[in-house]
Amino acid sequence: MSRISDPQVERIDALFVQSATAFSSAPGTITLHGLAGSTVYFADRPRREIGHIPSHRFVQLWEDGANNFAVDPPNAVLSFLDEDGESPPDAVVVLREPRLEADSLSYAVEILDGTLPARCGPCALFIDVFGRPLVPIATPSMLGRKVS
Repeated sequence: MSRISDPQVERIDALFVQSATAFSSAPGTITLHGLAGSTVYFADRPRREIGHIPSHRFVQLWEDGANNFAVDPPNAVLSFLDEDGESPPDAVVVLREPRLEADSLSYAVEILDGTLPARCGPCALFIDVFGRPLVPIATPSMLGRKVS
């Protein structure tokens, strides 16, 4: 894993969204199956920005920096989509210890509100600000995108 040096890093308050084709849970653990290859991030004022980073890179950033997710675990909302139209209610969790294996991402969790289904279809995980108060995000050129 290579580290990004400070001159190559922009800092913004960003929220993250991970989506997957299926979900499962066990006591203290959730797993996103069929994880999308990229994690979407977005930021509002003062600097509005949206983009995505490879999901494996998001996991690598978990312990980077002084104010990282390992030190200050994020809250997240799980939103479910059941193809029958009977979606389970959203749940609020605290995320810890991400483990990525192929296209499955597991987290240790503490449930703050709601209940988690044992299994479900498509889901989205909306993750609170990374490394309060600021988040390191690679510049567009570092992600292989053209800068205009």
